[in-house]
Amino acid sequence: MTEILSFLTPGLSWGEFSLALAITCLAGLVKGLVGFALPMIVVSGLGMFLAPEIALAGLILPTLVANGIQALRQGPRAALQSIRRFGVFLGVGLVFLLASAQLVRVLPQSALLLMIGLPIVAFSLFQLGGLKFSLNGANRRIEALIGAVAGFIGGMSGIWGPPTVAYLTALNTPKGEQMRVQGVIYGLGAVALFAAHLGSGVLRAETLPFSVTLIAPAVLGMWLGGWFQDRIEQNTFRRATLFVLLIAGLNLTRRGLFG
Repeated sequence: MTEILSFLTPGLSWGEFSLALAITCLAGLVKGLVGFALPMIVVSGLGMFLAPEIALAGLILPTLVANGIQALRQGPRAALQSIRRFGVFLGVGLVFLLASAQLVRVLPQSALLLMIGLPIVAFSLFQLGGLKFSLNGANRRIEALIGAVAGFIGGMSGIWGPPTVAYLTALNTPKGEQMRVQGVIYGLGAVALFAAHLGSGVLRAETLPFSVTLIAPAVLGMWLGGWFQDRIEQNTFRRATLFVLLIAGLNLTRRGLFG
C-alpha cells in the first residue's frame, strides 16, 4: 500500500492524499454548480500542504477534463453555437492574451491582482446588494472591450475567469449558455496550460499519476454540482455565481495585498 501511495503522490501521507481527493471533489462540485472556481479552490486547498509546483501539476488534468465535460455537456452543436455567439469576445480575448503574455515582467503581480480583484468585489457586492448592472443584449464594442480586458489580464496572470463571469452575469445569460461559454473559454486555456507544463517539466513522470488520480473526484464533484444546478432557477443560479465571484475577488485582493 505504501508503494502504491508513493507512486501516485509525491511524498503525501494517506491522510493528506484523502484530503487532496476531498478538496478536488469540492472544487468540482462548485464548478458543476456555477461553472468556474475549480483551479482557485484546488490550488488554494492543496497549497496548504503541498509545494506550489505539485499543487499546480495536480490541477492540470482535472481542469482539462472538467472543462471539456462542461463545454460539451449539451453536445458539440450547442458548444459551437456558443462559440459563434461570443466569437468577438473569444477572438479579441485571445489576441490580447497572446500579446500581454509578453509583458508579464512589466507590471508587478500584486498590482495586477488588485486591478482584477477590487472591481470584481465591487461588482459582486453591488449586484448582491440589489443594485442592478446589466447589459441589454450583446453590444459588439462592449463585448470586444471586455474580451480585451479579460484576455489582457489572463495573459499576464493566468486569471481570466472573474471578468468573463462578470460579463456573462451582466448579460443575464441563461445558465445553460453561461456554463457552456465558460467551458469553452476555460477549456481552451486548459489545453494551453497542459501543453505549457509538459514543456516546463511541472507535469512529468513523478507528478502525472497524481494529476490523473484527481480526475475522478473532480468529475464526481461536477456531476453532483450539475445535479443541483439543473434544479435551481435562474435567479438562484445568478446569486450563487455572484457569491462565488465575490469569494474569488476577495482572494485575488488578499493575494495582491499580502502575497
